[in-house]
Amino acid sequence: MISYLNGNILLKKEKFIILETGGIGYKVFLSGPSLLKLPEAGGNIKLFCFQNVKEDALDLYGFLTYQEQEFFEVLMDIRGVGPKSALDISALGSLAIIKDRILKGDVKIFEGVPGIGSKKAMTIILELTGKIKMLDNAKSKKTDSAQDALVSLGFSKQQADEALKNIPVNVKTMEERVKAALKNLGQT
Repeated sequence: MISYLNGNILLKKEKFIILETGGIGYKVFLSGPSLLKLPEAGGNIKLFCFQNVKEDALDLYGFLTYQEQEFFEVLMDIRGVGPKSALDISALGSLAIIKDRILKGDVKIFEGVPGIGSKKAMTIILELTGKIKMLDNAKSKKTDSAQDALVSLGFSKQQADEALKNIPVNVKTMEERVKAALKNLGQT
């Protein structure tokens, strides 16, 4: 799975960019506010990505921060919210504003998002309220650099957590923890 890209913008359109990295051009969909923050064609950028695999397509969605990507993935977990709707929701404003309005139960935030009526908006708010609080609590805890390293190597957070749980307690440095976790994952 592609989770991060660093490269030059070859083409910038209304809903996506073509990002060249390593001689390959990737079509990456972004929200409107994210597109406005990007440099023009020829500029270099770094994006966190979500790769959506479907029967008839393989789409990439790009985010300027890992927190935006994480919020997008939380939205994708809600029944009836697909990647296009999740991207439209993430385009409603800054992440802090969206979270604040959802936590306040503001259904009007979803006005104008295609395919989301008042019923679905209520469902989204109900499901997101608990998830946002869980995400915020998890962020307040110390992050594990060994877990981050494993995720950057292409493992899921869950795989990284499982592999790190099974290493001996006397393994202290980040490098040693990553090596031990890779052994647990069968990658050495």
